[in-house]
Amino acid sequence: MNAIVNFLEKYFVPFAAKIGNQKHLLALRDAFIAMMPITMAGAVAVTLNAILRDLPNDPNVLGPGNFITNNWLSQHIIAMNGIVWGGTLAIISLVLAVTLGYTIAKSYGTNGIAGSIIALAAYVLGLPQSAQTNTTLTLDGVLSYDAINLINSTTATVSADGTSISVPGGAWGFFNFAQFFNPNGLFAVIITSFISVIIFSKLMNSKLKIKLPDSVPPAVSNAFTAILPGLIALYTMALLYRIWNLNVAIPLPTWIMNTIQTPLLNLSQGYIAVIVIVLLVHLLWFFGLHGTNIMAAVLNATYGIAQTQNVEAHALGLEPPFLWVASSFEAFVWPGGAGASLVLIIAVLVLSKREDYKAVGKLSLAPGIFNINEPVMFGLPVVLNPLMFIPFILAPLVTATIAYFATITGIVGPAVIPVVWVMPTILSGFFATAFDPMAIVLTVVNLVVAFLIYAPFIIASNNIGTKEKKSSEVA
Repeated sequence: MNAIVNFLEKYFVPFAAKIGNQKHLLALRDAFIAMMPITMAGAVAVTLNAILRDLPNDPNVLGPGNFITNNWLSQHIIAMNGIVWGGTLAIISLVLAVTLGYTIAKSYGTNGIAGSIIALAAYVLGLPQSAQTNTTLTLDGVLSYDAINLINSTTATVSADGTSISVPGGAWGFFNFAQFFNPNGLFAVIITSFISVIIFSKLMNSKLKIKLPDSVPPAVSNAFTAILPGLIALYTMALLYRIWNLNVAIPLPTWIMNTIQTPLLNLSQGYIAVIVIVLLVHLLWFFGLHGTNIMAAVLNATYGIAQTQNVEAHALGLEPPFLWVASSFEAFVWPGGAGASLVLIIAVLVLSKREDYKAVGKLSLAPGIFNINEPVMFGLPVVLNPLMFIPFILAPLVTATIAYFATITGIVGPAVIPVVWVMPTILSGFFATAFDPMAIVLTVVNLVVAFLIYAPFIIASNNIGTKEKKSSEVA
């Protein structure tokens, strides 16, 4: 066991630490974190509507119904929740452009506000601005042969039986709200924001900028300093879009969605992908590195995007497109924090005879209920403790396996509501799945299984503690 720990500490930890400190990944992580006020407001709106609108009125009937929507207050609350959703999760791609532009610019030590504006503009530049519609007119009779030929000579077409006319239409100045502003555009935003803001930041750090006298107020000076770098960054993006549009039939953001984002999200739904994420998070944690933070960029760019798409689908009354999302980890895989730490704390309080372990367990219980696991991780400790290596890695791998197959087989519904990470276990799964009672059953099963995995190692630690005490007495 010590050989494995030493090998990982020598080769895995330094590489992981470098990845964790990579400024572009940190910028992406911080951008998603900065969106929390918006995402949680949208989550509250979706949750309230799930309670007021989607819970069945008849307790004997499963599925959507009308819970308390027949009263005046509920109807207005539901309407307001729809308004909040329209200004939060429904435009989440635009929000990410603002936060990511800011964090990228700050990582280069440049103007964060200007960076957020550049990122937003760079994304919008590539969006098609025309709305195409087809109107079908149904006729009372059948058109004559000459009338059909006359209409077909225009852009309109007549049906084969001559009883209807299809008239194409279009208008400039319309963005496809449902395709580019919602979670579908998140990956395109990530790519365009990095390209545009890195160009902007590199130029800001060069001599290619307008320099004003020191007597000019900082707000004015900063704005003028960003003019040339911003101009070049946006025209570079415009040139990229123009070349793309001349050679490819679909817009660049749509191509990114179809060829990069969708396959990546589909790949993330596989069992191997889930297990690899869980394994990496816990290997990092074991060596004292915040695994969930280090892996946050990957988690947010895959499972986070999948979750926002599930939330939008649920808000619109559609089937969720993904079965495994970010909340699936929080709700079912690591109750109490990484390593199913809450279960470890309970196992210590129930089975441990060591006074030091019990003291740490008592102090760690309250934070553990709210998924704060640092007290037990560094107080027991779990970090770099060879005895804890196997259960700390094995418990979440097993709980992830149980939760994954329970979800894909339909035993438990997928997570469709984002829950705040400090929500206590059992409640988090129940809320995340829009009040699926089987989520409670799954959580309890995972808690029991994790307890059984930790139990023999906690009992073994009692013997280690006894031997250490006897050795000290002899000395």
